[in-house]
Amino acid sequence: MTTDTYQDRLERFRTGRWTAGVIGLGYVGLPLAVTAASRGLDVIGFDIDPRRVAALDGGTSHVEDVTDEELEAALAAGARFTADEAHLREADALFIAVPSPLGRNRQPDMSFIESAAATVARVARPGQLVSLESTTYPGTTEDHLLPAVRSAGLELDRDVWVTFSPERVDPGNVLQTGDIPKVVGGVSEASGAIGAAAYGRLVDNVHLVSTARAAELTKLLENTYRAVNIAMVNELAQVAHAFDIDIWEVVGAAATKPFGFQPFYPGPGVGGHCIPLDPQFLAWRARELRVTTRFIDLAEDINLHMPDYVTGRIAALLNERQRSIAGTRILGVGVAYKPNIADDRESPAIDVLRLLERRGAELGVLDPHVPPDRLERHGFTATEHADDLSEWDLAVVLTDHDAIDYAALAEQVELVFDTRGVYRRKGIDAPNVVSL
Repeated sequence: MTTDTYQDRLERFRTGRWTAGVIGLGYVGLPLAVTAASRGLDVIGFDIDPRRVAALDGGTSHVEDVTDEELEAALAAGARFTADEAHLREADALFIAVPSPLGRNRQPDMSFIESAAATVARVARPGQLVSLESTTYPGTTEDHLLPAVRSAGLELDRDVWVTFSPERVDPGNVLQTGDIPKVVGGVSEASGAIGAAAYGRLVDNVHLVSTARAAELTKLLENTYRAVNIAMVNELAQVAHAFDIDIWEVVGAAATKPFGFQPFYPGPGVGGHCIPLDPQFLAWRARELRVTTRFIDLAEDINLHMPDYVTGRIAALLNERQRSIAGTRILGVGVAYKPNIADDRESPAIDVLRLLERRGAELGVLDPHVPPDRLERHGFTATEHADDLSEWDLAVVLTDHDAIDYAALAEQVELVFDTRGVYRRKGIDAPNVVSL
């Protein structure tokens, strides 16, 4: 394309009406599609699961952060959902929002991104922007998307533009997708400018960085920062217990400092789609380049072993009462990885419960957000008597959902082990509650 065509395309993304094609309609892609529709853009959402597509066409959302009403509004605005990738040729911009999990040996599983790149190779056409949003290691956009568009006979900065813009979805957060600033980096300067113009229609604030690699590393820095600091406070929680010091009191006291400190809080481990996974993309890529990542490796080791520590603390509490885990009726309170959502991906609560079960505990689970059928898939049974919990010998608070009546829990259960500091935070003074 000529420079004039590039300028025309830049202006169209900034001010015109164009079509956003979203590849992958999960917890990232669906909010993005709904946001694009709410901002006056045409939307084509593509997913390989025809059942998911049919449900979306019927106005039923499978993503907690997108209500059925918001989905209905998007449909009314003209959003289309399809399992036929050919429709993506109509899009002016292709946004890739597919999963990027870790494999069995905690190495990046690139199969979803590779599949999306193959789709791009089949549907890309001149004039399109192609943007990857899936969390991944630096260099992925260049390594996978550039070959995809070139295999379609397209030339970068003449026919197409390619960018990376990391997703910043935070399940349960009241912020809408459009409210969260977007980092954008192009594989070329022109691609970055085109990408920033397009994302400027989707979000209120765009931060353009120099390269796609810089944008890829930005996402990994954000969550590695959290993983390392959570690991530090998890380790300090163990130290504080050894010294008979309340770690929650210490963190609260340190947080009164108005500069140079940000509070992080201990827990049974880390969970979700980002913190347990994202640092490993960076560590894996660094190992390929013969660069050590000691902080990342140490943080992972601490966080991965927090369920063991929690289980050991429970065993010690029971031993003090001349009991063992085996045969004790233990109620797991919360299995989601964070409060007030149903998302249980990588949840450390599941690891704690499995460790207790292996040691012979008679388990039940109380979680007002995670449905019973999902608990059953993990091999757990939802407690049927949430209003009367006196049958349980010990309750372990693993996720601090607001819907739980913690005062009633402490009144009904003989012993409560609080891994989330919820009793201190809510000001509930109960002598049978022990904090992490």
